[in-house]
Amino acid sequence: MEDKLEKLAKLLVNYSTKVKKGEFVLISSDEVALPLVKAIYKEAIIKGAHVEYILNSGEFSEIKYKYSSEDQLKHENIIMKHALSKADVCISIIAERNTKTTFNADPEKIRISMNGAKSSQEIFTKRMGSGELRWVGTEYPTYAHAQEAKMSLDEYEDFVYGAGMLNLDDPISYWEEKSKKQEKICEFLNTKKEFRVISKDTDIKIYTEGRKWINCNGTQNFPDGEVFCSPCENKIDGVITFSYPSSFFGKDVEGIRLEVKDGKIISATAKKGEDFLNELIKTDEGSSFFGEFAIGTNYNIEKFTNNTLFDEKIGGTIHMAIGESLEESGGKNRSTIHWDLVNDMHEGKIFADDELIYENGKFMNKDFIIK
Repeated sequence: MEDKLEKLAKLLVNYSTKVKKGEFVLISSDEVALPLVKAIYKEAIIKGAHVEYILNSGEFSEIKYKYSSEDQLKHENIIMKHALSKADVCISIIAERNTKTTFNADPEKIRISMNGAKSSQEIFTKRMGSGELRWVGTEYPTYAHAQEAKMSLDEYEDFVYGAGMLNLDDPISYWEEKSKKQEKICEFLNTKKEFRVISKDTDIKIYTEGRKWINCNGTQNFPDGEVFCSPCENKIDGVITFSYPSSFFGKDVEGIRLEVKDGKIISATAKKGEDFLNELIKTDEGSSFFGEFAIGTNYNIEKFTNNTLFDEKIGGTIHMAIGESLEESGGKNRSTIHWDLVNDMHEGKIFADDELIYENGKFMNKDFIIK
C-alpha cells in the first residue's frame, strides 16, 4: 500500500491542487490517516510549500455532542476558520476508525453545531468560488469504511485505489485524458436549459439556465468522475426518490422521497431515519433547497459502498445535494450542509430541452462514455 500512498500524494499535490513553491498548504484529517498525511506533507514540502496540518478524532466529536451546552455548540473552530482564510491549498482526508461515533448524538445538537460553523463554511465557499483557495478531498481506507462497504480491508484498498486508477504507472496522465473527455460533456450540457429526470418513483424537472456545468476531473474530489451544476434554486419541481441509502454524521437514512415545488422541499419521507432527515432539512434557510444536480461518470466504480465520495461518482447514477450550492457553477443557495443523495439510473432516462440524452445509465452519445 505504501507505493499507492506515494502515488496518491504525488497526484494530489502535483495534479489535483498544483502546489507551488511558497504557498500555504493545509492538510486536514482524522489521526487514523497519519500515513497518508505524512506522504502528502513530504510531497508538499519537496515542492517548497509551507505546510500545516490539523488532525482530528471522532472520539472528540462524541464528547462534544454528549457534553456541550448550546453556547459551546455554537462556538466556531477558530483555528480552522483562520487557516481557511489564509490557505492557498486545502487537502482534506476522509478517514474514520468508527463510522458510528456520532450515531447516538442528538440531531438538534448536530444542527446547532453546524450553524455554529457557518462563518467558516462561508469563507470556504467564497474563497473556493473565487479561485483563491484550491481544495481537494480524498479518502484513506480504514477497517471502518471497509466494513461499511462489506469488504475486507485488502479488498477495500484495492477498490479505493482502483477507482482512482492508482494501479497505473502514470495515473496523472489517465486523469488528464479523462478531464478532456468530460469537458465535452460539459460543453454539451451547457447548451441546455431544462432537464427532466425519470426513473423509479421519480419524475422531476430541473432548470439550469444561466448556470455552468463543472468538469469533476480529480481536482476537487479524488477519486472523481462526475459532471455537475448548481440548479436554479426556485425552478425545480416534481418528485425524486433516492434508491441508495445515505449516511450523514453517522446517521443512516434509507428510501428518501422528496416532493419539490418551486425549488423547495415541501415533503420529505424515508423508510429509515425520517426524523433525522426532516431535522436536517430545517438546519437553516437554504437546507430545504438544492445546491447541486450531477451525473456520475466513473464506470470503474461498479459497487455501492455506502460512501458518498465513491457512490456519487458511479457511472449510471445521478445525484442531487440538499443545501449549499457551488459558486463556481453560479449557485446562490447558502447553507451549512451539503448532503449528496444518489439515485440509480440504470432503468431511467434524462431529457434535456425535451431531447432524450441519457437512458439506462448511459449517455446516448457514446463518445461520452468514459472507462
